Amino acid sequence: MEDALTAVDAGADAVGFVFHPESLRNVSPVIVGTIVSQLPANVEKVGIFVGDRVGGIAAKQRIVHQAGLTAIQLYANGPPTLRTLKEWISLERKLFVAWPADRVLRGRFGGFKWRAEAKEKVSAILLDSGSSSQRGGTGKVFDWAQARTVLATIGEFNFVVAGGLTPENVDEAIRVLKPWGVDVVSGVEARPGKKDAEKVRAFVKAVRAAG
Repeated sequence: MEDALTAVDAGADAVGFVFHPESLRNVSPVIVGTIVSQLPANVEKVGIFVGDRVGGIAAKQRIVHQAGLTAIQLYANGPPTLRTLKEWISLERKLFVAWPADRVLRGRFGGFKWRAEAKEKVSAILLDSGSSSQRGGTGKVFDWAQARTVLATIGEFNFVVAGGLTPENVDEAIRVLKPWGVDVVSGVEARPGKKDAEKVRAFVKAVRAAG
């Protein structure tokens, strides 16, 4: 609760909650629901999922409603097919699809043929420094200049930049990539799962200044 309220007070547009048992930041839908009930209506409440570990549509719906989510951030092994996205789209929440930067920089878009059909259903693509073996949370920066060249060829979507961002380098990421949004985790933490309030405020201030 303290971390979420700190982020909101600093001016964050969204807060994220990890629903992945293998993550040090994993949290239960019930706890998230308690936190979300104290957040302003205009702040996006994003549930972060890895693959399809949570089960079928009933399990997904239960988490979304218990937690009070307004958006979903999905990590898959590369860009998913439309068939993979079908159940997530049916939850009628904003959908952010995470792409591992190592695949994108090699031009491996996998099922990207879904882009025309998904354009109206996917709110943004999140480009993260994760890989096929570690989906996200690596805390490492990828090659922004190279990514800019690649993204210029697939400009139909909004893009969010993640991976290794800090209060000290986020302005450079924004300058190079001109993203729709930026996402930070380890760069503003005191330890995994616990935020450093001063870093959170410094990060949001740097983003606002760069924007």
